[in-house]
Amino acid sequence: MPTDQHPAEGFIAELKRWRDVRGVSQSALAKPVGYTPSYVSKVESGQQRPSAAFADAADTALRAGGAIRRAFADLETHHRRDPVTHHQPADGSAGEPHAANLTVEHEDTSLYYDGHTYRATQRRRLYNDSPDPVTRYLVRVSVDRYPGNPERSNQHYRENPLTWEEINLSASVSGEPIGWRVQHDRDAFKELWLLFENEHGRYPLYPGESVWLEYSYTVGDDKWGSWFQRAVRLPTQRLSVRLDFPAALDPVVWGTETTMTAAALPFRTAIRQTEEDGRRVFAWSTEDPPLHARYRLEWKFRNDPRTKETKQAMTATASERMRDIGMVQEGDPILTKTARPFALPDEAEDARRVVAELISAAERAATVHVFGKGMGVAAPQIGIDRAAAIVRTPEGETLTLLNPRIVEESPEADEQYEGCLSFFDVRGKVPRPLAISVEHQDIDGQQRITIFERGMARLVAHEVDHLHGLLYRARMREGVDPIPVSEYRGTGSSWQYNGG
Repeated sequence: MPTDQHPAEGFIAELKRWRDVRGVSQSALAKPVGYTPSYVSKVESGQQRPSAAFADAADTALRAGGAIRRAFADLETHHRRDPVTHHQPADGSAGEPHAANLTVEHEDTSLYYDGHTYRATQRRRLYNDSPDPVTRYLVRVSVDRYPGNPERSNQHYRENPLTWEEINLSASVSGEPIGWRVQHDRDAFKELWLLFENEHGRYPLYPGESVWLEYSYTVGDDKWGSWFQRAVRLPTQRLSVRLDFPAALDPVVWGTETTMTAAALPFRTAIRQTEEDGRRVFAWSTEDPPLHARYRLEWKFRNDPRTKETKQAMTATASERMRDIGMVQEGDPILTKTARPFALPDEAEDARRVVAELISAAERAATVHVFGKGMGVAAPQIGIDRAAAIVRTPEGETLTLLNPRIVEESPEADEQYEGCLSFFDVRGKVPRPLAISVEHQDIDGQQRITIFERGMARLVAHEVDHLHGLLYRARMREGVDPIPVSEYRGTGSSWQYNGG
C-alpha cells in the first residue's frame, strides 16, 4: 500500500487525532490556544499553514506529549526544502465526503485477546438514505499503550511504531473482500478509506439499500492499551461490544459513557459476564445511542505476572504508580495555580469532556489502590487547567463539581489523615471544618449551593483546594509533617467520627 504523505497532511492528522482523543471541538480548541475557530478550521482543511505558536499551544492544550510539536517540526523541515505551502489530498478531493446520509443500523464490535495479541473485528450494517451511491468508508486504527501519560505513549510509539504488516488488516462488504487506500500513516494510528471494490469489480452501496461492512486488524499487547472506545459518528440504532479474554488472567471490566447532554457516567446498562472453555467474555449493548456519544471500556488483568512492567509496578512507590497512570505529581506548576473557570453554558461541551477525562483517571486510580474513604480527582491533577473536579463516595457514587468555591464553613472542625494522588507516598493530618457550603454550577450554568458534612466535606474541600492551587500541606498545622504511607494504618477504612 502506498503511504506517501505530505507533512502538512501529517500535521493535520496529528492535530485531528488529539482533538478526537481529548474530545475537543475546533471551537473549543480555539479558546485555550488563542486563535479563532476559523483559523483552526483552515489549518485542518489545508487552507492555512499553521504557525509555530499555534502548534505549541495546541500540543499543550490537548496534552499531546510533544506529538503535535514533532509533526510541526516535520512540516517545517519539508517546507524549507519545498516552499509550496498548499497541498490537496492525493485523490484531488477537498477532504472527507459528507457522510450525514449514512445510518448505522447495527454496529457490532468484538475484541479477542489470546494473551499476546488483540484482534478487533468491527461489523457495521450501513443504510444509504442519500440519492447517491456510497463507494468508500473512512476508518481509523488508533492505539494508546499508556492512557493518561501521553509523553510516555508518544516515546513508546516513536521507538516502536505501529506498522501495516502487524495490523494484518482485512475488509469485506457482504462477504466480498474489498481493498483500501491509506489516508494517514502515523506512529500510533492509521487512517484509511475502505473502498467498496476489488480487482474483480465494485460493490457500491446504492440509495435505499443496506450492507454489512466488516473489517478486522491485530495489534500486539506491547502496543495496545487496556481500553477500547467506540464513538458514535453517524446516526446509530444499535451498538454492541464484546470483549473476550483468557479467564486465567482474571480480567475485570468497567465502562463509562460521555454524551453531549450529560457528563461522563458509568454505563446505563450492565456489562454481562460469562465464562466458558477457559475464556471470560464481557458483553454490552445499547439502543439508539445519541450522536457524538463515546463509550469507553477499560479493563485490568488481576493475575498477569508475566511482564517485566507488571513486576516493576509491584515494587514501585505509591507516587510512581500514580504518575504511571497519568497523575500530575507535586512540583508541576499547574498544581499551584488557580484553575481557569468555565463560562457555562457556552463551554458546556468543554466541561463534559474534562469530566469524562476525570472519571477515566479515577477508574485507573482505583485499579492500583483501594479507596475505602472515597476519592477525588481535580482537573489540574491530570494536566488540565480548568475548574472541574469529581468526588467519588465510598459507596461508588460520583459527584461533579464545576467552578466550585467554598462560601461558608462550620466553626466545628476535626483533624484526620488525608492522601493526595499527586504525592501519594505520604499521608498528612489536616484540620477541616465538619461542614461546608459550596457554590458550584450545573452544566447549563445554573448556580447551586450544596452543603457537605463530615467525610464528604473533607473530600470536597480537598478538591476545591486543588482548583485554587493549594495542596493539603498548606492546611496542616505548623510543626506537623506528613508520615510515610508505610506508617499509615487507615488504608481501606472509612472516616472515623464520634457518633457514627
